[in-house]
Amino acid sequence: MSVSSLKLDITGSLSTKDTELVEKAYEFARKAHEGQRRLSGEDFIEHPLAVAKILAEMEGDAVTLAAALLHDTVEDTEVSLQDIEKEFGSEVAKLVDGVTKLARIEFKSPVEEQVSNLRKMFLAMAEDWRVVVIRLADRLHNLRTLYALSPEKQKATAEETLEIYAPLAHRLGIWRFKWELEDLAFKYLHPEEYRSLAHSIARHRSHREAEAAMVMAALKQRLIRAGIPAEVQSRAKNLYSIYRKMQRQGKALSEIYDLIAARVIVNTVPDCYEVLGICHTLWKPVPGRFKDYIAMPKPNGYQSLHTTVVGPLGEPFEIQIRTREMDRTAEYGSAAHWRYKEGSRGDKGFEEKMAWLRQLLDWQREMTDAREFMEALKLDIFNDEVFVFTPKGDVIDLPVGATPLDFAYRIHTDIGNHCVGAKVNGKMVPLDYKLQNGDIVEIIVNRQSGRPSMDWLDIVKTPSARSKIRQFFKKELRDEDILRGRTQLEKELLKAGLKPDCLDDEEIRERVLERLRFTDFEDVYAAIAYGGLSPVHVASRIKEEVQKKTPPAPEQALPPKIEAPAKPRGPEDSVIVKGMRDLLVRLAHCCNPVPGDPIIGYITRGRGVSVHRLDCPSLENFKDRERFVEVSWDENSRGAYPSSIEVIAHDRPGLFADITGILAKAGANILSASAKGNSDGTAFINVTFETHDLEELKRLTRQMRDVRGVTEVRRVARPSRAI
Repeated sequence: MSVSSLKLDITGSLSTKDTELVEKAYEFARKAHEGQRRLSGEDFIEHPLAVAKILAEMEGDAVTLAAALLHDTVEDTEVSLQDIEKEFGSEVAKLVDGVTKLARIEFKSPVEEQVSNLRKMFLAMAEDWRVVVIRLADRLHNLRTLYALSPEKQKATAEETLEIYAPLAHRLGIWRFKWELEDLAFKYLHPEEYRSLAHSIARHRSHREAEAAMVMAALKQRLIRAGIPAEVQSRAKNLYSIYRKMQRQGKALSEIYDLIAARVIVNTVPDCYEVLGICHTLWKPVPGRFKDYIAMPKPNGYQSLHTTVVGPLGEPFEIQIRTREMDRTAEYGSAAHWRYKEGSRGDKGFEEKMAWLRQLLDWQREMTDAREFMEALKLDIFNDEVFVFTPKGDVIDLPVGATPLDFAYRIHTDIGNHCVGAKVNGKMVPLDYKLQNGDIVEIIVNRQSGRPSMDWLDIVKTPSARSKIRQFFKKELRDEDILRGRTQLEKELLKAGLKPDCLDDEEIRERVLERLRFTDFEDVYAAIAYGGLSPVHVASRIKEEVQKKTPPAPEQALPPKIEAPAKPRGPEDSVIVKGMRDLLVRLAHCCNPVPGDPIIGYITRGRGVSVHRLDCPSLENFKDRERFVEVSWDENSRGAYPSSIEVIAHDRPGLFADITGILAKAGANILSASAKGNSDGTAFINVTFETHDLEELKRLTRQMRDVRGVTEVRRVARPSRAI
């Protein structure tokens, strides 16, 4: 690729002055990246040039193209943001800064780094949405050259694209980006499925293309007779959309009928509806498959008429009808008008389309945990949607699974806080009712007695609603929250082996606050209480800072000492509590854990830590979840542990002797044994014996299953008493 191809794209669409700005940005970037090469082997400048060309094909403005050419200079060269601002002005510099990753900050985990970069992008996007369009073009070209990366990096990039960037393109309505991002990511994330689907579609394409040609020819002829100027074209559904539809609906490829659709582009909205009538006179419409996105546009601005008809070959066939302006918006979404170039910064329609971004920024400030942010991002912003109506007919879009409470908080925080009930389609429904497409929702409010409940946090599905509920309790119960949150954190610090007074160290406090993005520890305590922060997460951050500040103890030569005889180690000595030894520990008799069993500890009152198997039925009776503690087996310890098993068999002479004989041969000490026969010929044998670990126990039970007549051998929770 050469700069001449970029010049060719912008000739005629940009003024001479704007063209000079783009050329200057190219020369600046070329010199900055001189000598650098990409993993694919090409000169590094080829990447920013390709990104700029993608945006030029969308008729991007000069500032956007200049920023696209310069977008990697601050991140990958010695050029500073101040250099960019000095040479190209503050507008270009802000776009470059918004796209630049936080590469020079040390992060604890890849997720934390990913979230920090996304937060920065969204904040910059709120000021100028061109930031995210540049980032999408950058990601698209990176995917086009993904073959040069390792398989692990390919999969990670593809997964992030399907989870974040393709849905973001969908939100902005930039279908041209969305389809290619999805298909390229699909190719690397599921290569076998991609190749298989592509091959199957290629085999059936001729049949579908023949039907599309017949539909288009008949439609063109009728439109000419009706005197309606129109462009008729075909559109092939992208591979990933087909794959998702097959997975979601459990259909075979032969059952997907919109692999190819006809698209009719006309001049006016009345022409759209007239063409729709012509289509329905030519072919029989399929009931329930008509969608009017002109009267009810999608939140990202998409408008079109969609109808499915029975085609000339007897199979369903989709037809889309839209104006040229709608078609441009469908292809380029929010980038269709490049509103900053046009100077229409007060575009009301555009502001409405970007409302979801402001909602995201509202609740993302409440979340400091990286993984929680990522999960909430995928749920609220990038999930499938349902469209519901207010009583006045306004359309509200919410994620699938949303409830009337989500609807109430989407309308206004005050409506949500004072909600006491909801009607859907004129009938009262519970607040956890899952809204469906087309529902008309009415919220009943009581400003005197209505107030949120903590239970609502388990009902709402959108992070924005959850954030507003937490905000209410944060303000109303702050003093109580601070005390409660401090108590929870102190418990976690003790579990982590730290004293609560470690927070008296001002330096540690400041470092922890900086990492958590808080300015005061009272806010941290309150956030723990109302669920905005995990006490385990905060305690781990404090422990890391304490360990950084605490120097390792110097090694000292110790005088030789006479070792006392080692005392016998009991079974309890083989358990380590959260990395600490010498704590009072006892193995629970209700489940008799042995080394190899997954275990958990429970802090009892005055009897130390009780160790249970994870599948122990008694755990359900422990209500105070904060008293559970992590425990593990000491690999160096080897003791004898009681285990109880029950054998069910067809009764016969010598059965009991055969079972106990297996234990005797293995040298296992039998603590108790009992046998009982039923009138139906079934025998039950219960034996409690000592074993050394789970593997030995499994080996003995396998041998018992091989005994003639035995139908079942199972481990029982409580040891049996001999009779």
